Amino acid sequence: MKIVVIGSGFGGLSCAIRLQAQGHQVTIVEKRDKLGGRAYVYEQDGFKFDGGPTIITAPWLIDELFSLAGRDSKEYIKLVKLDTFYNIRWEDGTVFNYNDDKQHLYAEIARIAPEEIDNYKRFAQSLDKIYHVGFELIDKPFSTVWDMVRVIPEMIKLRSDRSVYKFAARFFKNEKLREAFSFHPLLIGGNPFTSTSIYAMIHELEQNFGVWFAMGGTGALVRALGDLFIDLGGEIFTEAEVAEILVADGRATGVRMKGGEQLEADAVVSNGDVAFTYLNLVAPQNRRKYTDEKVKKLEYSMSLFVVYFGTDRKYENMAHHEIIMGPRYRGLLEDIFDRKILADDFSLYLHRPTATDQSLAPAGCDCWYVLSPVPHLGGDIDWRTAAEPYKQKIYEYLETHFMPDLRKHIITETHIDPLHFEGTLNSYLGSAFSVAPILTQSAYFRPHNQSEDIPNLYFVGAGTHPGAGLPGVLSSGKIVGNMIGKA
Repeated sequence: MKIVVIGSGFGGLSCAIRLQAQGHQVTIVEKRDKLGGRAYVYEQDGFKFDGGPTIITAPWLIDELFSLAGRDSKEYIKLVKLDTFYNIRWEDGTVFNYNDDKQHLYAEIARIAPEEIDNYKRFAQSLDKIYHVGFELIDKPFSTVWDMVRVIPEMIKLRSDRSVYKFAARFFKNEKLREAFSFHPLLIGGNPFTSTSIYAMIHELEQNFGVWFAMGGTGALVRALGDLFIDLGGEIFTEAEVAEILVADGRATGVRMKGGEQLEADAVVSNGDVAFTYLNLVAPQNRRKYTDEKVKKLEYSMSLFVVYFGTDRKYENMAHHEIIMGPRYRGLLEDIFDRKILADDFSLYLHRPTATDQSLAPAGCDCWYVLSPVPHLGGDIDWRTAAEPYKQKIYEYLETHFMPDLRKHIITETHIDPLHFEGTLNSYLGSAFSVAPILTQSAYFRPHNQSEDIPNLYFVGAGTHPGAGLPGVLSSGKIVGNMIGKA
């Protein structure tokens, strides 16, 4: 079959590789000048900044793509396991050094609250059950109500109606530990106080398989997957934006590009934002279920404010990954997800890949990005005026607490905000992770991998099942690859 894949994020690349390996003729069309989607790489002044996803878990999902094509992933990309996975820091100076060494973890817990060690052991045992149920579902489609019915008994038994925070709070009395073991949904756009406890399995995934880094940055992994796709005979067009998914007699027949040209296809796979795809690329008369009203009623994840910067000195006190907790946890998340206001405080994710790979910056320099969760564009924030003061506030905070004289040492910088997610990445409301991972928008209740309106239109990426995060989007490509492979 001729298949067009719209977008080249990890979901699109995963699906395209699988389909090309099956013998289909696959063409990727990408709006931007190079592959990656949210994993785009910004290069300036000798620095390479990974645009988005930087935490790699479940590395076998990557190896599997190369194996399908009869290739060895090590010939294309080098993955290294990190230790420390990340530091979690609080304003009072407490640092939780997190990895998968149990004895080390117990010692770190003991430094904060020694009475909680047994509670962690019970937490881990309970989480193991969630993991084995949840991860079995990650590469299975939920296309029919019966797909959902068969897992409901297990979900009820595991109390999937509880939030991740409530799940952690059942075991830990210490607030710092509650935060340390509940923040993970933020990595996939979810609020720990509303995301289903199924997502607590991210901790178990890290404990079982580690946290990894692609030498050369996440962009090197994008390039490796792109090279694999080309080696298999696939076709890629960059700076090629789709204007419409063409539909005739209820089936997709191809795509019309912004320049007017048309590409015929027997099936279309969208790695674009699900909401944007339905609202902008599929004509209303071809949508019975996902009408404009239904799409706009869905709950969407927060957005992000991300500053990429390079320093002419190294800050060896900071790890590869740093989770920096602000003075508020629940209150800040309510500001972001519910009130949708730009708070005066923040929690941050600080990424320093030169802790592992100096090739991403000039000699003696550090390469960074600092990420702050912020409301999506459903709030009333004018980022044209808010961005610069917010950036300076973040710099000041980092200077005061962790990185002395930071601004004196910054030699290059750029940033993205919710307007970038909306305008450049075509994400509805500037959401960074598309449809929010709450229980009523998970599995069968999430936009399906196969369109209910157009049977040969498929979806991969963060907004469809199983959801955001590298394991999720790679698995969405596997689901759709299997669906089309069986067609």
